[in-house]
Amino acid sequence: MLTSKQRSYLKSVSANLEPAFQVGKGGVSKEQAEGISKYLTAHELVKIKVLDNSMYTADEAARELASLTDAEVVIVIGSKAVLFRPNPEKPAVSQNL
Repeated sequence: MLTSKQRSYLKSVSANLEPAFQVGKGGVSKEQAEGISKYLTAHELVKIKVLDNSMYTADEAARELASLTDAEVVIVIGSKAVLFRPNPEKPAVSQNL
């Protein structure tokens, strides 16, 4: 569980990130979740964009992807969401938490 200070720090770091993944009309797939999981292992923080033609809202997609990848939802704004999962072996972002 992230504290408000940790969440605030992660929001500031993620502000300059471009979305690395998109959720479209196909919704959230297992393969997509695996790709996001690998990305989180390397980067710890990922921004996801939910397209207008998706059957999910950004909040729904973020929560489902977070549960599939054992990550935490940092923030959901509009059609974008940010997920975080710390990597204890090779911290990229979490070293400053």
